[in-house]
Amino acid sequence: MTTVHETLATGQTEVDAVGTATALLDAYRPDTDRFLASPTRTLLARGVRAQVAHDERPLTERVREALTASRAAGEPDPVVVGAIPFDHTGPAALVVPAAVHRAPALCADPLIAFPPPRPEPIAWTVRPVPAPERYGAAVAAAVRRMRAGEFGKVVLARALDLTGDRSPDIPAMLQRLARRDARGYTFAVPTGTGGTLLGASPELLVSRRGTALVANPLAGSMPRSDDLAEDVRRAAALLESPKDLHEHAVVVDAMRAVLAPYCSELHVPERPTLVQTAAMWHLSSTITGTLALPSVSVLDLACAVHPTPAVCGAPTELARRVIGELEPFDRGLYTGIVGWGDADGDGEWVVTIRCAEVSDRGLRLFAGAGVVASSDPTAETAETAAKFRTFLDAVGADL
Repeated sequence: MTTVHETLATGQTEVDAVGTATALLDAYRPDTDRFLASPTRTLLARGVRAQVAHDERPLTERVREALTASRAAGEPDPVVVGAIPFDHTGPAALVVPAAVHRAPALCADPLIAFPPPRPEPIAWTVRPVPAPERYGAAVAAAVRRMRAGEFGKVVLARALDLTGDRSPDIPAMLQRLARRDARGYTFAVPTGTGGTLLGASPELLVSRRGTALVANPLAGSMPRSDDLAEDVRRAAALLESPKDLHEHAVVVDAMRAVLAPYCSELHVPERPTLVQTAAMWHLSSTITGTLALPSVSVLDLACAVHPTPAVCGAPTELARRVIGELEPFDRGLYTGIVGWGDADGDGEWVVTIRCAEVSDRGLRLFAGAGVVASSDPTAETAETAAKFRTFLDAVGADL
């Protein structure tokens, strides 16, 4: 078995030994590291070689400049790692790390089956932002406007502010998130403002390997049940739900329209399938394509489709304005994208959901729901509560 020290010392780019992926998880330190795990690989990025500049130029141009400069300085395979906010014109938390350690996927490492450490007892004070009844009123207001024909869909979010009697243990929370949903996308990256963005997203925005493109939009959700028969019933109901199928179709159609011009081939499933996390069922469509131009990078594609109707709404600009009117906070990195890209244009970018921003004494958790004209405010409030469950379990707190 390869130890964490051997893995980090060799700097190897890809290894297959049992324990190498969990070794990178164990080695994560929030003060120096960026951790990303997906169904295809595990990355631990350490230190900072270069910051991606924030100025008036397009983000893709600034990232390309940073990667090109790093390669010219002698780094043979530079990557950019970090997070981009919901408002992609805002400052991104992106760096070219000093070193990147790679391993296979966590879900392929048998040691991921070992249980995570139990949460240490912390006296949490939980404050909803806004209160659930105000969130329900915002959903009802959006539904009225949609029924009047103003727009087609909006995603409304709410937050929970958790304040503890001691600093949160970020590595322990990351362990619990990663081991709870090892087939998902787990991340821990600095926010750029002194905190850590920590989460376990089920949703791949887009990946690129060579000319092969994959996107996996999720829209339409149902909370899981601890009762097996009820859980199966909920999954079947989600597959036949007119409201959720409509919500999903809006997202898929929007992504098809944006991605098609970049592709010589694009394959979009006729109907969604199901993806499960520990807390939720989601309608899922796996879109695959072949890029017409190899020069189009994964970040070019991600910035073209972000934000999708799955996290914003339709039409996009009008939905943005509605979000600004009805949500009482700045989303920041929530519903942005988190991931990595290399100098050859390959990489993976994930939608930043099921996440929290962690500071010295507390956390801000986020959850949202897609609202369409047939939405019920009580059901959408319950859906956000179920989505909070992923992170509340990781910190040992309750609503």
